[in-house]
Amino acid sequence: MENFSLANPVKIIFGKDTIKNIANEIPQGSKVLMTYGGGSIKKNGVYDQAVKALSGFEWYEFSGIEPNPHYETCMKAVAMIKEKGINFILSVGGGSVLDATKFISAAVCFEEGDPWMILKGGKIKKAMSFGDIITLPATGSEMNNGAVITRAETTEKLAFASPLTYPKFSVLDPTVTYSLPPRQTANGVVDAFVHVMEQYLTYNEGDSLLQDNMAEAIVKTLVAEGPKALKEPTNYDVRANLMWASTWALNGWIACGVPEDWATHMIGHEITAFYGLDHAQTLAIVLPGVMTVLKEQKGKKITRLGKEVFGIQGDDAIDKTIKAVEDFFESMGVKTHLSDYGLGDEAIIKVAERLASRGWKLGERQNITPDVIKEILTIRK
Repeated sequence: MENFSLANPVKIIFGKDTIKNIANEIPQGSKVLMTYGGGSIKKNGVYDQAVKALSGFEWYEFSGIEPNPHYETCMKAVAMIKEKGINFILSVGGGSVLDATKFISAAVCFEEGDPWMILKGGKIKKAMSFGDIITLPATGSEMNNGAVITRAETTEKLAFASPLTYPKFSVLDPTVTYSLPPRQTANGVVDAFVHVMEQYLTYNEGDSLLQDNMAEAIVKTLVAEGPKALKEPTNYDVRANLMWASTWALNGWIACGVPEDWATHMIGHEITAFYGLDHAQTLAIVLPGVMTVLKEQKGKKITRLGKEVFGIQGDDAIDKTIKAVEDFFESMGVKTHLSDYGLGDEAIIKVAERLASRGWKLGERQNITPDVIKEILTIRK
């Protein structure tokens, strides 16, 4: 096991009828900006609950945050915060709204030029306090300090993280996920599944037994409960298990002391940036390709995944496990080939060239070069 340090300050407020509790978590006298997306929170009752909880505060709202949050939109919120003298942000929605909120909280305090530099490695020295009400389990953003932002002007999608961009609190009420469309439910399960794989499916074997066992428990939960959520959308226990599993998939605990990959995400981000596919759709395309091309390097972990999660043993266990992962994504209604989305060779070249222009070498061994990326995507046509 590698050396590590861990500090996660997020307060989780989990369960039914917990949105009202935010009134006790936001400092009294705060001027609050509620951030949200396209308005689904007004249809499922979450908006009304949040408004009621904010009744003792001076508050404003900022809507229109995209599923892949745009830098340009975030900067409009930054301007509003400065104009109104706001000092606390409440994110209400899924991981994209929260990712945007994290960036906004840092950008409003950034004094070293264009806040886009935050995504280019600029140091965050200060950030505004924020909390969140999560309505879509998927990203784990509610219990980590990272975010991904898209700049529409340049078709770039980049990530950042800082110790200063953890939420102060996160409210997770599984009942608010009952009304999610099947596509969003499925995307959330796939996203969480791949988050675990990025931290689990690497070259280490047996060196981090606790983390491996924890990772497998999360994946087993997703595989067991994901299909049930599509069939029984108002089953509280199913929704609760998925919500908590999605949080644990990326709250930092299973990453302790282990090598991490993240090639699937980096490749997937470029597909989204260029062609607008859902984040989870890109992951479902890329992960089986990464597993196939890197199966010698990742073979022991793929074999363990097959045995512990899918009950696969014996001959051709690696190939059968890769197929089981692909079949699971398909069973959730998430297609797994570029051609399913009308993409082909042009997309492969474009993505590989973009990553080559950055000089990036991906994967836990930094051996996924542009040529390997082409190979990964070619077998996923």
